[in-house]
Formats: sequence, structure tokens, C-alpha cells
Amino acid sequence: MADRAIKLLIIGESGVGKSSLIRRFVENKFDDNHDVTIGMDFKSAIMNVDGIDYKVALWDTAGAERFRSLTPSFYRKALGAILVYDITNRESLVKLDAWMAELDSYSDNPNIAIIVVGNKIDKDRVVDREDGRKFARKHRALFIETSAKCDQFVSDVFKDIVEKIVSSEYFGNGNTSNGMTIDNTQDVDSSPSTCYC
Repeated sequence: MADRAIKLLIIGESGVGKSSLIRRFVENKFDDNHDVTIGMDFKSAIMNVDGIDYKVALWDTAGAERFRSLTPSFYRKALGAILVYDITNRESLVKLDAWMAELDSYSDNPNIAIIVVGNKIDKDRVVDREDGRKFARKHRALFIETSAKCDQFVSDVFKDIVEKIVSSEYFGNGNTSNGMTIDNTQDVDSSPSTCYC
């Protein structure tokens, strides 16, 4: 299954819910009193796409500035990146620009798949949905809003990014689709959660 391994990075500011998204996806659990990630954390899951199993390695990094020295090796060989912001904290969306610049600087994959995730939709909104969508569109990324706490659209984050990766002409041995089709013509306003930018 080594040729079917997918490394995904989950990046964003401290406290936006990166670890909670991973825990909800892998263990179907949520903890209001989750400890802050120190350095890096790693979890994995098997995902099936079109009858093929992929081992997805989820790399969670601390959003705190003091752990930034760990990042160059963190970005190597990643096929996808999940950029997370908190819809109750405008600054967390603004700071995604710096995370995107870091991704551009350290990633050794010029075709890395990206999804922007606005988390905590179970709380009172400060960041307008359209602001997150515009950021994603500007960076040619997928977009979705989630709640790790209420398990809203969490699995869609991972499904969407993995489908984008395995359908890429750059994945595997140059196969263009691996039997997958992604509908990039979908009307984004008709879907409550996903923007196919």
C-alpha cells in the first residue's frame, strides 16, 4: 500500500480546531478540553475511493509561532494541505496568507492539493462565508465550512481533498483519473458546505 499512501498536512493558527477535526474524522470523538498540540501530531486512516484503499497520513502541527522551526521537514512529500481557520476569529483567516506563503516556500510538491476549511460553524459567526470562499478561490483551493464539535461536514473535508489528489494527473504513475470523476461545474451556491473553485 506504499504506493497508495497520501500525506496530508493540517495547518492554521493555534486554537482553530485542527486537532479536533482530525480526532473527529479518525476516532469520531470530540473533546472540549483538548490539549494544545506541542510540536507535531500524527494520525492515520484508511480511505476507500472507487474501490481502492488509500492510507492517509494526517500531520497536525502546532499553530504556535514557537514551533515554526519544525516546519521544513513537515511539508516534504505532502500531497495535500488542509488550511483551517476559525469562523469566530477573523485574524485566523487573515493569517492563512502567511500559512499559504509557508506552504509555497517549503512544499516540494508544486501541484499540492489544497482545501480551505472554516471551522466552528456551531458558534456565532464573525467571518462571513463569502470571505472564506474568496480566499479559497484566490488560491485555487477547495472550500468547505465545518463543525468538529457537531460533526458537520468533517468527513467531507477529507473525502474532497483525497478525491482531488487521486484524480490528479500527478498522482501515482501518471494515471489521470484512477477511475474518479470530480464535478467542478457544480453550482457552489446550491451546496451548503463545499465550493469547487
